[in-house]
Amino acid sequence: MNLNTSKRKRFRVSNKVKKVASKDRLRLSISRSSKNFSAQIIDDIKNITLISASSVEKDFKSKSKVKKTELSKIVAEKLANRAQEKKITKIYFDRGVYKYHGRVKVFAETLRKNGMEF
Repeated sequence: MNLNTSKRKRFRVSNKVKKVASKDRLRLSISRSSKNFSAQIIDDIKNITLISASSVEKDFKSKSKVKKTELSKIVAEKLANRAQEKKITKIYFDRGVYKYHGRVKVFAETLRKNGMEF
């Protein structure tokens, strides 16, 4: 299997998270582009996405001229509210290829402030 560098990084980080994951916790996977930010909570046992939030949704389209860090805060609050509705509090944070810095760090800290444990 011939993978490029970014796919190797994502595979390495995700595999580590999946190995230590217990059955009572779900995995939070993030995706970041130059303009948008999205996240989803995944149940790896059933292989389904339970909750997702993204800056591409209709709610976020009306909020123009928002900084990218503020956008990640808004997505984190939205995801945390949806998770609380489904009574999900314990997760594993799968940062994927991205360093725990900048928008990713702001996203994680906002989730912690809103009651998520990881």
